[in-house]
Amino acid sequence: MNLLLFASTFTLAIAIAMASKKSSKNKSSIEQEFWERERAANSTRRKSLDDLPYIKLPMEIFPMELLPDIPRVEEYRQTILSLNELPIVNFTGLTNTELKLRYGAPNINLLTSYDQSYTLLVRTLQQWAQALYDEGYSKEACQLLEFSVSTGTDVSATYRLLCRIYQEQGTPEKIGELYLIAETLNSANQKIIVGILQEADGSSV
Repeated sequence: MNLLLFASTFTLAIAIAMASKKSSKNKSSIEQEFWERERAANSTRRKSLDDLPYIKLPMEIFPMELLPDIPRVEEYRQTILSLNELPIVNFTGLTNTELKLRYGAPNINLLTSYDQSYTLLVRTLQQWAQALYDEGYSKEACQLLEFSVSTGTDVSATYRLLCRIYQEQGTPEKIGELYLIAETLNSANQKIIVGILQEADGSSV
C-alpha cells in the first residue's frame, strides 16, 4: 500500500516537473519571438503615411447648437472642434511593434498621437450622445453613435445605447446591421459587443 502510494506520488511529481519545464520552455520561446519581432520593428525604415485610413469628421451632422448652457456638452463640442484639426486614425488592437513593422519605427510617435486622437474622439462621441439622449434628443444622439460605429469603435456603451434608440424608434432591424461591424472588430471588447447586440436583438423579437 505504501509502495503504491509512493509510486503514485513519484509519478505525479515527475508529471508536474515535466509540465513546469514545458511551460518554462514555451514562455521562453514566446519571449524570444517577441524580442525578435521588436528588433525587426525597430529596424523598419520610415514609410509613407499618405494612405492611412484617416477619419474625417462630418461636422455637418454634429448638433453644435444644442444644449449650449450645459458645461459638459460645451466641453464635448470644443473637443470635437480641436480634433477636427488633427489627423485621426483607428489603430485599435494593434501593438506598437505591429505599427512599427507596418509603417516604420521613426513614425511611431506620430502613429501613437493619431490613435490617441481616435480614442478621445469615440469617447467624446459616446459621452456627448448620452448627454443628448438624456435630454430627449435621441435623433441627434443616434447620428453621433452611428458615425462612431462606422469608424470601428469598440466602446461597448455606444452599441448598447444605439440598440436602445433603435428599439425606441421602432427600427430594431437595424440592430442586425451592427453585427457586420462588430464581428470584424480587432478588439478585446469584440465578444462583449456581440453579446450586447445578441441580447438587444433577442429582446426586440
